[in-house]
Amino acid sequence: MPRYVRKLAVLAKIETSYGVDAVPTGAANAMLMLDVNLTPMAGSEESRELVLPYMGNQGIFLTGDHAILEGSVEIAGAGAAGTVPKYGPLLRACGLSETIAAGVDVTYQPVSAGFEAISIYYNLDGVRHILLGARGTVTFELSPQKIPRVRFRFLGLSGTVADTALPVATVSAFVVPVIVNKTNSTLSVHGVSAPAEALSFDLGNQVEPRLVIGYEAIEIVDRKVAGSVTMDAGLMATKNWFAIAKARTRGAVAFTHGTAAGNIVQFNAATTEIGRPSQGSSQGIATYTTPLIMVPAFGNDEFAIVVK
Repeated sequence: MPRYVRKLAVLAKIETSYGVDAVPTGAANAMLMLDVNLTPMAGSEESRELVLPYMGNQGIFLTGDHAILEGSVEIAGAGAAGTVPKYGPLLRACGLSETIAAGVDVTYQPVSAGFEAISIYYNLDGVRHILLGARGTVTFELSPQKIPRVRFRFLGLSGTVADTALPVATVSAFVVPVIVNKTNSTLSVHGVSAPAEALSFDLGNQVEPRLVIGYEAIEIVDRKVAGSVTMDAGLMATKNWFAIAKARTRGAVAFTHGTAAGNIVQFNAATTEIGRPSQGSSQGIATYTTPLIMVPAFGNDEFAIVVK
């Protein structure tokens, strides 16, 4: 009988011990995602390359086996200030710490050691793939009149693949997002709040499957946070982006989405350099698209996500 791609459940849970199945459940650990894609057998191939007195394919060894899961989550709050959002484990597995201020907010910031990992269950209509020790990276895409989303890319050690009934996925704790627009969203770049039509951030983690003698793990080995913003091009008297870029002047980028407590998400990058601005147009309006380079001031502080 056929299996249907619309019948999909993704579960994720922080591991207590690296690579040991955390056993996520549909009731507690279901993720509300979209555009999910699984590469169940990523890796490389090794051929023997033997010299023989006849032609023909000698077959291959499949090496470096790991799995890759990609998918998006809607950006929204947690329902109450100081409550961890349901997608919090995904952020933590991308090398972000989680700091809870009860009744106030939850803050995610980069770390450079002690990376956490998640166990992921991907169940497509009765066949379950398990990813262990999964770590990844994340990008943020924010466009006016669109639902704000983050896109995750996880690498995980290949666990079992087995026929397993679809779990009952409880996703009611995921908060309904609000559209990016003038009412719901504010943006400031180096103190300027000009109209903007695009904003993106990329955590920029370098994630490597480390599969060597005596050790197998997915490692985060580097991070370079960057982004881009497209804003209406004002006069140089308002802001000379070219001079700022040339002088490597650092300033804050702040984006706040949502207005109601329990459904507010902020993106703050206090020390951001500006790359080379490029000129364009939108609906007959002149624009500048400017690269954003988020740099740490004292370490592990180049970027923060605040949910409140």
